[in-house]
Amino acid sequence: MFKAVLTDPDLLRIPITTIAQLIDEGVFNITKSNISLRAADRAMVAVVDFKILANAFEEYSIEEESKIGLNVSNFLSILKRAKRKDKLEMSLKENRLEILLTNGSRRRFSLPLIEIGEEEVPPIEQLEFTAKAEIRPEVLEDAIKDAEIVSDVILFLANKDKFIMKAEGDISQAEVVLEKGSENLLSLNVKGNEVKARYPIDYLKKMVKASKLADTIVIEFANDYPMKLSFRVLDKVDLTFVLAPRVIEE
Repeated sequence: MFKAVLTDPDLLRIPITTIAQLIDEGVFNITKSNISLRAADRAMVAVVDFKILANAFEEYSIEEESKIGLNVSNFLSILKRAKRKDKLEMSLKENRLEILLTNGSRRRFSLPLIEIGEEEVPPIEQLEFTAKAEIRPEVLEDAIKDAEIVSDVILFLANKDKFIMKAEGDISQAEVVLEKGSENLLSLNVKGNEVKARYPIDYLKKMVKASKLADTIVIEFANDYPMKLSFRVLDKVDLTFVLAPRVIEE
């Protein structure tokens, strides 16, 4: 038996909205401590690592750990029907995920489980980064919008004093500079003199949709190396993306 009751549907809806931009279907692991999903997009450019912890739920009970395959888009379609004040209840019945929304009325949805072969996902926990910056979500959103005007790639550059996001086109340039100690750069740690890498803007545009989830974003990267982008709600949700770099020979 599995039953989980959530009083804040956004804790599930916002992450799944973002995840649906990258993957079509996935295997969700239901354990005593959390519901999780780790999957790569079809092009193997990005990896999603999502957990919603048992603490996020008003009620969370499980008799046996299980793995369930879901069409992410169909799951999201149901989650979008939840209003902010709705109570969202999930349970497993035979080969279906039952979702009940209550708020004066009761609305019930049933989503079929699907068979999905678990594909091997790159071992992202083994990644080692040399730069780490914590910034305000709106700063990253604006930097991506600025960069998109002139290029399809954004450069992240960090040294001991500043974190820079910039893009260069044939004749145009966009740049955001965050000085260490500024209100929008909450922390900055860099190993070495300078760290820089480029990343595809089309993927970052999708990932940054999770900005509504958290008050800050943690960005970790290294020279021409994958980037880790983390959104967290303490003791409730952990949503992380890993994005492959766009290496350009200079």
